[in-house]
Amino acid sequence: MLRSIVAVTLFSAVMACPQHADSPEDHMKRSEVASDWVYDTSYNWGKISETYDLCQIGTQQSPIGLITATGLATGVHKPTFSYPRALKGQLYNWGYGPAFIPTSVNITSNPSMTYDGQTLYLKGWHIHAPSDHLIDQVRSKAEIHLVHASADGKEKAVVGIMLDALTHGSKVANSSFFDSVQLFKTPSVRDKSTMVPSKIDIKRLITEAGSVSKYWTYEGSLTSPPCRQGIRWFVAGSKVLLGADQMMDLLRVSAYSARSEQQVWEQNINV
Repeated sequence: MLRSIVAVTLFSAVMACPQHADSPEDHMKRSEVASDWVYDTSYNWGKISETYDLCQIGTQQSPIGLITATGLATGVHKPTFSYPRALKGQLYNWGYGPAFIPTSVNITSNPSMTYDGQTLYLKGWHIHAPSDHLIDQVRSKAEIHLVHASADGKEKAVVGIMLDALTHGSKVANSSFFDSVQLFKTPSVRDKSTMVPSKIDIKRLITEAGSVSKYWTYEGSLTSPPCRQGIRWFVAGSKVLLGADQMMDLLRVSAYSARSEQQVWEQNINV
């Protein structure tokens, strides 16, 4: 029953959850692809299909619970970012919340990150609500995933940043990154085909997350079927705070999209 209800989910793979469309045209082609899984039963994905086997038996699955008391990394696999202040692209709804893809034709023209001597390119970002990862056993209101790929387009690394909300009347300013995104323009979860031309201050996001100078890093996976492993995760130690109205705009165009917490096994956290 649940599968039939979500038969028109955007595509069975989007970025770090599933694979992300490489272009607006790819997005349009995939927008009618049926999905045979839902987040409500993420604990059972491995039983749906043999191609989802890793969701059940994988030794480096994501997301996991992270603990502040164990310490954060500052140097191991240290990421550096070459992000511009202005990035043109398309804002849309991936079926569970806001998402964005750059409009550049060549992925190597996209913003990039470097770690361990390799350079990867921003393929796009999307938001989960609530957060996929747990910090000290608590999920944030949301989590943004910045998906990075090699020059051939294969996803290799994801930067996860926790998103939480300020209270009404707070003297702390709204997130300037999300001011540039203009979340209120995001199509609803029922509109998976509309693409909104946008220009965002992507560099500001990294700045607001403390430049991701402190982080957890581990060997993990995509967070939805087929749960492919071989993904280097960086989870920022600093969260980004949105204004109350900004967070309400985000949640208004979101649906539950957090996978169940995965057991720590061979993820090699901060190693």
